[in-house]
Amino acid sequence: MRKIKLYLTSLLAGLVLFSCDQKREIWTKDQANEWYGKQPWLIGANYTPSTAINQLEMWQADSFDPQRIDQELGWAEGLGMNVMRVYLHDLLHKQDAEGLYKRMDTFLGIAEKHHIKILFVLFDSCWDPFPVLGKQRAPKPHTHNSGWVQSPGQKVLRDSTQYPRLEKYVKETISKFADDERILGWDLWNEPDNMTGPSYEKVEIKDKVALILPLLKNVFVWARESNPSQPLTSGVWVGDWSDPNKMLPMHKMQIEQSDVVSFHNYNTPADFEKVIKELQRYGKPLLCTEYMARPNGSTFEGFLPIAKKYKVGMINWGFVDGKTQTKYAWDSWTKKYDAEPEVWFHEVLRNDGTPYIKAETDLIKKMTSEANKTN
Repeated sequence: MRKIKLYLTSLLAGLVLFSCDQKREIWTKDQANEWYGKQPWLIGANYTPSTAINQLEMWQADSFDPQRIDQELGWAEGLGMNVMRVYLHDLLHKQDAEGLYKRMDTFLGIAEKHHIKILFVLFDSCWDPFPVLGKQRAPKPHTHNSGWVQSPGQKVLRDSTQYPRLEKYVKETISKFADDERILGWDLWNEPDNMTGPSYEKVEIKDKVALILPLLKNVFVWARESNPSQPLTSGVWVGDWSDPNKMLPMHKMQIEQSDVVSFHNYNTPADFEKVIKELQRYGKPLLCTEYMARPNGSTFEGFLPIAKKYKVGMINWGFVDGKTQTKYAWDSWTKKYDAEPEVWFHEVLRNDGTPYIKAETDLIKKMTSEANKTN
């Protein structure tokens, strides 16, 4: 009898080990389209509460603001928005993983109350390469994203001994919420080959993209090993995607590893439509996870009708005017602004919840209402 028990215990341990070692495959076109067919037309915004300057201030215990989040997501629900793209940070996991997960659960509960699903972003290559936990600096006056921070920071990126910690962050976070229906998906790395332009280019490292390319491929592997029920993606943002032979290795890898294809476009409606047609060759659902920069010609009235025609999910940059100050343009790092710009770059609502341009919010309400009736 003892031998039988030992055998069964060994067999059970082997089965557990076997199941843990299994990772799901990249979704096929059929799997991706089956998932997408169950979704409404996805319309929403990249969301940071107006009270937070960056990801750290949004999520740290002493500055997490569920009351303001509830109010602002209520405003989003009123416009018919049903998805928000939200950034996490590896240092939050290092600092207090369980506390982070509790706050994520609270946030997801608020979002669910307002019928909004969340696309979480795990890593980001944009803006300040030197993130620091604790109290965040005050916004620099009239400057776009003056306090936003990269994840992982430059020091971690250059130190491969830190990568096991990043693996732990990815696996534990996705595993914790792998079957959570409140989560739309996981955007593993925002603009991985972004070199930050004039904002921080003097301190960026030249081999940044070379370091991120293999790391991001590993992040996809780690994410799949967590066996999420939700899709994985990482969006392409600049470059020529018309021909696989012309595409950079980073962009080819991002699309090949993604369950659904995501991209950014801050250009004209004509360019937006051209890019959609180029990316349709992959046969997978398309999500535009960043758009809407009014002076560039990237607008709700210009983009949403095209997106509806091609069934592209749409997540614009910015929602409520606040500490990120993204109503100011990217050039606010090199051009001096002394007052609110005549034309806002991003953001949909003023800080009190009133529309910046009522015609825009009327259009969003109209189009989401029409789409919801047909879903």
